[in-house]
Amino acid sequence: MPVTLDPLPLGPAPTAARPLAGLTVLVVEDSRFASEAVRLLCLRSGARIRRADSLRAARRHLSVYLPTVVIVDLGLPDGSGLELIGNLAGAAQRIPVILATSGDDRNFIPAVDAGADGVLSKPIESLAVFQKAVIDHLPPDQRAPGLRLVSAETVSPDPIAFRDDLAHIADVLTSSDDDQTLDYVAQFLTGVARSAHDGPLEEAAATLAANRANGGRIRSDVARVAGMLQERLAGRAAI
Repeated sequence: MPVTLDPLPLGPAPTAARPLAGLTVLVVEDSRFASEAVRLLCLRSGARIRRADSLRAARRHLSVYLPTVVIVDLGLPDGSGLELIGNLAGAAQRIPVILATSGDDRNFIPAVDAGADGVLSKPIESLAVFQKAVIDHLPPDQRAPGLRLVSAETVSPDPIAFRDDLAHIADVLTSSDDDQTLDYVAQFLTGVARSAHDGPLEEAAATLAANRANGGRIRSDVARVAGMLQERLAGRAAI
């Protein structure tokens, strides 16, 4: 007999000012900086949030509770978010809203093909864009009645979270330089740098990713990325 998961307990009813009240969002995201942005957006929208930093952690959470919304980063340390999206979209108890997020918009067509209802391009910082992405795919009985207040507000995550992300990926790069690790470093940094509006670091990470994909020489790309990480961690680069 299939197991029926319990939805998370209902909270306050949605209102025009807090249109996501009563919803629970699970963000599957390995970046602390990107996760913090979603947390702030949920807080301002009235939604509760839980975070999983890997596919394994997400599956552990989903084996117990059924959130209303799942936001899945497409590049995770233990695999592709596309796999999780496909599993969620095909489940007997389908989560009402499944959204994909990435720092590379080219990933969104495969995400929609896998079953995502919509996409959120990094940086995720606009309150109006975030709320619309969720509300557009909610069942009618879970939407706030009447008009919704559209805000021009944006969120700015704590820079310490960005620094923590850089320290994490610097450790990853130091511990191994095999192909799988370099692919993860490149995609992680591209998304994190884009979220933090760090153009030079985003460009360096994207160049590493492109040269990896094309089979080009990457030694200088890896050295460039490593040097930029150390500059930022030492506080010698202005973001």
